[in-house]
Amino acid sequence: MPKPHDMGGEPNDEPIDQSDHQKMDWEMRADALHQVLGQKGIRRTDEMRRAMESLDPDLYRSLSYYERWTAALELLMVEKGYLTSDEIDRKVTQLDQGAN
Repeated sequence: MPKPHDMGGEPNDEPIDQSDHQKMDWEMRADALHQVLGQKGIRRTDEMRRAMESLDPDLYRSLSYYERWTAALELLMVEKGYLTSDEIDRKVTQLDQGAN
């Protein structure tokens, strides 16, 4: 059974938007974090794909490109013991409260 990441040739009535778009600040930060963790050997491409493929298919399809990266990186950081889910949740709550 194909994973949600394997969408090639999947029937779709919508045209693929191939235009470039301006990345939002958080997307650039997600990209930078992804690159740094790769350079330091903390995450590998095959691990990222596996982590993305392990997301619930409905969740996977609802997320944007960089949201998938973020979800996969979170999963890997918890799996590898760098962070806990509680630590991540607390930090997100702090950031949300500071934004208000």
